[in-house]
Amino acid sequence: VQLQASGGGLVQAGGFLGLSCAASGSTFSINYMGWYRQGPGKQRELVARVGIFGTTNYADSVKGRFNISRENGKNTVYLQMNSLKPEDTAIYYCNARILRSSRWSDYWGQGTLVTVSS
Repeated sequence: VQLQASGGGLVQAGGFLGLSCAASGSTFSINYMGWYRQGPGKQRELVARVGIFGTTNYADSVKGRFNISRENGKNTVYLQMNSLKPEDTAIYYCNARILRSSRWSDYWGQGTLVTVSS
């Protein structure tokens, strides 16, 4: 599975940005697609993910502000980020998670930088 992310950039606090990630390869086996982020001096954390049946999970810090959606026919996931805060500044990584033989495998796209200025 290969992941190609796009979007991100610089925005002022309170603004919005969108990210997209397109998967290619063995996409039929993907169970979850989503976004993780890693801020300065922080560990990578889950931002949001969507399952193959449309179930979604969000980090508490982004609930009500971010929205993730998945277009299965295009194997693409979108993250709409609203009411951005400086603490949302991070490198955002697209992720695809696959369950094979009772083991999870993670695939990562290249990171895309989101900078929120105060």
